[in-house]
Amino acid sequence: MNKELETEFWKNKTLAELSVAEWEALCDGCSKCCLYKLQEPGSDELRFTNVVCRYMDMDTCLCTDYRNRHENVPDCIHLTPRLAREANWLPKTCAYRLVAHGEDLPWWHPLRTGDPASTRKAGASVRGKVVSENEVDPEDLEDMVVDWFG
Repeated sequence: MNKELETEFWKNKTLAELSVAEWEALCDGCSKCCLYKLQEPGSDELRFTNVVCRYMDMDTCLCTDYRNRHENVPDCIHLTPRLAREANWLPKTCAYRLVAHGEDLPWWHPLRTGDPASTRKAGASVRGKVVSENEVDPEDLEDMVVDWFG
């Protein structure tokens, strides 16, 4: 864990008040936001697939080119405080969503455990549940819908 971060900073600041280091540390690394989502035209309902971006490291659940993610994948999520408050597709355990709504982080969050792998160890990430977009025909995405997204 980053020693420069104030202890439990997420309890004392809004998302808009976070430094870049605090914002980045808030991500638990679950990678659920990286799942491909399907939405019917004219509907608000989203369905989640078990397909992730080709830049996902399937073992660590981290982007292999995080710095250039928006150039590599123009549709890659650019999470903002407003989006964290309003997005219906963020998991209920997403730290950004929780902090945006004044709630605490789950027990397994790396900021609480001090272990960067605690999300994966707790089974709260997509590790072992997903396939890369490189392995899926886009026409088959409909067949990849899952119901374990929480």
